[in-house]
Amino acid sequence: MTEGHNKRREELREIFAAALAAVAPDAAVTRHVHLAAGGRRLEAGGRSWDLDRGSVRVVGAGKGAAPMAQALENLLGAHIAEGFVVVKYGHHLPLRHMDMAQAAHPVPDAAGVAAARRILEIAHDCAPGDLLICLLTGGASALTAAPAPGLTLGDLQATTNLLLQCGATIHEVNAVRKHLSSLGGGQLAAAANGADVLGIIVSDVVGDALDVIASGPTSPDPSTFAQCLEILDRYHILEQIPAPARERLMAGAAGRIPETPKPGDPLFERVCNVLAATNRQALEAAAAKAGALGMEARILTDSLTGEARDVAADLVAGARQVAATLRPGDRSVCLLAGGETTVTLRGKGLGGRNQEMALAAALALENVPGISGIFAGTDGTDGPTDAAGGFVDAGSVARMGGRKAAQAFLEKNDSNAALVAAGDLLITGPTRTNVMDLAALLVEAPSGPERA
Repeated sequence: MTEGHNKRREELREIFAAALAAVAPDAAVTRHVHLAAGGRRLEAGGRSWDLDRGSVRVVGAGKGAAPMAQALENLLGAHIAEGFVVVKYGHHLPLRHMDMAQAAHPVPDAAGVAAARRILEIAHDCAPGDLLICLLTGGASALTAAPAPGLTLGDLQATTNLLLQCGATIHEVNAVRKHLSSLGGGQLAAAANGADVLGIIVSDVVGDALDVIASGPTSPDPSTFAQCLEILDRYHILEQIPAPARERLMAGAAGRIPETPKPGDPLFERVCNVLAATNRQALEAAAAKAGALGMEARILTDSLTGEARDVAADLVAGARQVAATLRPGDRSVCLLAGGETTVTLRGKGLGGRNQEMALAAALALENVPGISGIFAGTDGTDGPTDAAGGFVDAGSVARMGGRKAAQAFLEKNDSNAALVAAGDLLITGPTRTNVMDLAALLVEAPSGPERA
C-alpha cells in the first residue's frame, strides 16, 4: 500500500476516534449529573433530589453501562445503597459499590434473564422517597431478557433471531420486544413502587426516541400489541415466531392482556429521562477533527436507514458527485453520515451492516481514485463478529480477488471474509459506547496545476 493510502487510512481512524471520544458514556454522565448543596443533593435534567431523604439504588444495562456506572460511583460513592449493572460479554469493568454481570447480545441468553430478574428485584425494593437511577445504552434490550408471563427464553431468542434476519428496523424490533417483556416499555419505571426514577440514556436509535432506546424501560410506550402483529405480518414472520409469543400478542391486541404504560400515565410524573449522548454529537466531533486535519467537513445526516448495500451505493454516488466539483488545490472534503442500516440475509456468510456497507461501497468505488472511506459501528462490534466495520478505497475490490469474487462475497452476505482478504477490516475491540454507526468518505481534489 502506498504512503498516501496509509495516510488516508490513519486520518479516517483519527476521525472515528474523535467521534468515539465525544460520546464516551462516563463523560456523558459527568456532563449531565452533578452534586449540589455540599454533596447532599443530586441534580440532573432540571430536577434535584435530596440524597439524605431516601435510598439511592442504581440499575444499568447496555454495552456502555460499565463506564457509566464507574462515573456514577465516583460521583455518589457510599450514597449508593444497592446497584447492579449488566453488560455484553467482554465489556465489564471493576466496580466498588455495585455488582456487575455479563450476558449475550444481540440474541439473549439465560444470564440476561437472570440480570433482568435482579434489576426488577432492585426496583421492587424501592419505596416513595427513594431514587432509582437507570443507566441505559444500546444493547440493553437483549441483555435484560425478561420473558413476559407464559413465555420462555427460547421464545424470545427465536423471535429476536427472526426479527434480526428479516431486515426489521430497531424501532420495529424493540416494539415487539417490549410487548414480550416484563421490563421494557415503561415497565421498569412502573415497578419502582412510587420511587422517583432518573434515566441516564445513551441513544443508539435513529431519531433518539426514548421509548425505543433499550426498549424504553423508563419511558411511556406509544406502540401497541396490534402494531406488533402488523410488523410481524409485514415481514412475513408472524406464523414463524413461537406460538406462545404469537398468542400473547394476539391476546394483547384483543384486550385480554394489559398494554404497556402509555404517554399521559401519571407514573411518569416522577420519572426524569436525560439523553446523555447521541449520534449527532459523534458526527459533530468527527467533523471538527476533519476540519483540524485541513478538510472541509459536511454532515449529511444522522438518520441513515435502509438496506446497507443500497445506502452504501448512494453514499458513494454522492461522493463521486462531490469529486466532480473539485479542482486542483481545493481542500479535500469529508462526508459524514450516521444512523443504522439493516441487512436482509440472503446467504450464510459472516458480517454485519457496516462490513456489508464497506463491501458494497468497494464495488461502487472500484478503480475510482481519490475517494476512501470507513464504515464502523461505534460499539466496536458489527454483527456477530469481532470487527467494528471496514475501510474502503479504489483498490479494495482488487485486493478481494477481483469484481467477480467481491460480488460473490456480497451475494453470500460474507462481507467479513471479503474485508479480511482485502486487509480492510476495522477491529477496535469493545468501545463501551453505542450511538449507532458512522460512515466517513474522504474525497480528494485531483492533482495537477492549481486553479488561478
